[in-house]
Amino acid sequence: MELRHLRYFVAVAEERHFGRAAERLHMAQPPLSQQIQQLEAELGVTLLHRTTRRVDLTDAGLVYLDRARAVLSAVDDAGAEARRVAEGRQGRLVVGCVGSATYSLLPAFARVLRDELPAVDFVFRGEMLAPDQLESLLARRIDLALLRPPVEHAGLRVTAVRRDRLIVALPEDHRLARRKRLRIEDLREEDLIVHASHGRSVMYGIVTDLCRSAGFEPRIRHEVAETSTLVTFVASGLGVAVVPEPVAELGVPGTTYRPLAGKQGIDLVAAVRADDDSPVLARALRLLARWQERVL
Repeated sequence: MELRHLRYFVAVAEERHFGRAAERLHMAQPPLSQQIQQLEAELGVTLLHRTTRRVDLTDAGLVYLDRARAVLSAVDDAGAEARRVAEGRQGRLVVGCVGSATYSLLPAFARVLRDELPAVDFVFRGEMLAPDQLESLLARRIDLALLRPPVEHAGLRVTAVRRDRLIVALPEDHRLARRKRLRIEDLREEDLIVHASHGRSVMYGIVTDLCRSAGFEPRIRHEVAETSTLVTFVASGLGVAVVPEPVAELGVPGTTYRPLAGKQGIDLVAAVRADDDSPVLARALRLLARWQERVL
């Protein structure tokens, strides 16, 4: 038995006429009659009562029609699902995001993905430090990492997303908040709040390098794991922080922001495994690129 036998039978059962069924199937009537006879012979039951004017279903034929329709529907659904997966319109994708982009890029990008690819199961993991994202990528726990460079691993493919300016987060009553713009030298005597050190944060290295290039050693008082905690500490008056501009999107009460003089900035990149040929991932990256073009 082949699927075509089921399609032939359903056509005859619905048309209740071999001639009309043959026209519907774009085939001659004699071969259609032979195929139905072969099906009945294989099953060992009579499915149709034939007269010169019409065709009626036997009780066995009525039961078989329901099952045949269900089988054909399942086959059609399977084909449609396979095409959606191959086109990147169905599947699963786990996206990691560095803290500073969790509050600006990720919400908007997530809406784009859900609007454009509603059948894809997206999982978003925000507030991930760059080293944690790289480790998760290589361990296949996430599929797409939105993080700060450098990304130094031959097994990964990296594309630029955008460049963010650096700004200074201050308690709103801080004396430096009266200025319109700050220089890194203005932070010489300030207590700094930074992301965790020991190679776990790109921003830690950027902040310390900026201070040392200005001729002073940073006065680091607090190290935190999450950007939201960092801004909360600033609002509490525990110190100031140099952060990427999107951090201002957090809108934590008690905190204000001032631009940092110069052209200091930090890149945001998308990293994926070089051998990952997932259609969903490819489509998500194309959507990210198009969306960023509109935003910028």
